[in-house]
Amino acid sequence: MAQDEKERLLGYLAEVHRPAFRRCYEELARPAQQEGLSYERFLLHVAERECQERRDKRIERLPRQSRLPLEKSWSALELKRFPAKVLHQARTLLEGSFVDHCENVLVFGQPGSGKTHLLVAIGQELVRSGRKVQFWTTGLRVQDLLIAKRDLKLSRALKRLSGYEVLILDDLGYVQQSREEMEVLFTLLAERYERGSVLLTSNLPFSGWEAIFKDPMTTAAAIDRLVHHAVIIELNLPSYRVEQAKKAKGRGAGSSEEPPPS
Repeated sequence: MAQDEKERLLGYLAEVHRPAFRRCYEELARPAQQEGLSYERFLLHVAERECQERRDKRIERLPRQSRLPLEKSWSALELKRFPAKVLHQARTLLEGSFVDHCENVLVFGQPGSGKTHLLVAIGQELVRSGRKVQFWTTGLRVQDLLIAKRDLKLSRALKRLSGYEVLILDDLGYVQQSREEMEVLFTLLAERYERGSVLLTSNLPFSGWEAIFKDPMTTAAAIDRLVHHAVIIELNLPSYRVEQAKKAKGRGAGSSEEPPPS
């Protein structure tokens, strides 16, 4: 290929945003000539390289975008604490098919029962499989949407969130519960309905949600949208943090020694 033709080709590839194609076409062209590959097969090899590099970069980018706490991994879960039913539900969710059907996952339990860790661990595994996931505490997510509403950018913010297959909203029970906050939270849930999955933790049962959504009708509408396509997990477990504190205290008491006689 003449130099001017090569420069034109590189320019065209830059224009159509094919960086891997630009880097590797010469490298792949030589063995293609030696092996007598057809133009179509050479093009196939170059296209495969381009797509593989794009997939690799996407997998690298997704964990950063997800905002998931890295320490709350599946391997760090104390699985023996969970009832058999919960373990079965969680392992099924790791397969990710619920995301394809825009199903939600609602996890209920007392503070410290492992709700957040369980959903974050599932979220990390989804990210590793190439899913777009984002994690927020519900309070921070609501505040972000309130700012967008104030700036007349709520539609834009909701559209941006629609690009995530999975939204994890942690600690629903801790929303400050003003009417404005209720309205943007309800708008988010309504926008996600049958369009994307919501993974949500709450220390409040459904019977306590009227404190969040302010009136029975809005509460019923929010619950209806969430549970219509949903997996519900109940973690009726004692606080993991309290258990660990008791164990640490017990170890400390057991290790104390009598002072030597004087």
